Amino acid sequence: MIQIDLTGQVAVVTGGSSGIGLAAAELFLRAGASVAICGRDAERLARAERDLRERFPQAQLLAARCDVLDAAEVAAFAAEVQARFGRTDMLVNNAGQGRVSTFADTTDEAWREELDLKYFSIIRPTRAFLPMLRSSAKLGNAAIVCVNSLLALQPEPHMVATSSARAGVLSLIKSLAGEFAPDPIRVNSILIGIVESGQWRRRYETQAAPGQSWQDWTSELARKKHIPLGRFGRPEEAAQALFYLATSLSSYTTGSHIDVSGGVARHV
Repeated sequence: MIQIDLTGQVAVVTGGSSGIGLAAAELFLRAGASVAICGRDAERLARAERDLRERFPQAQLLAARCDVLDAAEVAAFAAEVQARFGRTDMLVNNAGQGRVSTFADTTDEAWREELDLKYFSIIRPTRAFLPMLRSSAKLGNAAIVCVNSLLALQPEPHMVATSSARAGVLSLIKSLAGEFAPDPIRVNSILIGIVESGQWRRRYETQAAPGQSWQDWTSELARKKHIPLGRFGRPEEAAQALFYLATSLSSYTTGSHIDVSGGVARHV
């Protein structure tokens, strides 16, 4: 990976207590940035903070419990970052999970929950951190990166609500990129396929055959899902794409996305 020194810069990662968000926080810390992470689960967040502090004892790290769907909590998180670090240069919007449902069995309430999660997990943090990002843009790099799904371009019939919401998020990101370009704040996203996560680990525990290893189970599932690389993605692989889009390594890229799906995308 290309080395870059982020000393003096601040990265904020929502959903940073596990998976892709935690892997991204590690990359920013390794590059010398100050990092603020948040998450809804206080216990999981505390574990993530302990782990990061053990591996990066000199790190400038802030971990705060925050539900990104709660405007007051997001505003408080932004104020805490402002008080602690005085700036924000990079915002990674990483929150949300997939909802398995068809049109026939998705209730009105489920539709509202899905749209609320996918949209406002981006809208509220972006709104709260925008003043700091605008200030940082005058000094150099300022970027917003969102974790989106390949479902935005390649919908699945058994995930109708999530696919629809993800497509809308893709349009939102494009719109924000155009609106914030004069600042200049770059706005991009990654489109993930299947990436290892706690959700998949739980499925493995209930669905795997007796004695079947995680690697064998995921490889078999990858074949069934026709993933050309024949395996699930790893959180750090998605995080590396986030890191690229968040830093000056991608200084002439905005309103774009990187496909991190192992080649499963069928669109051109």
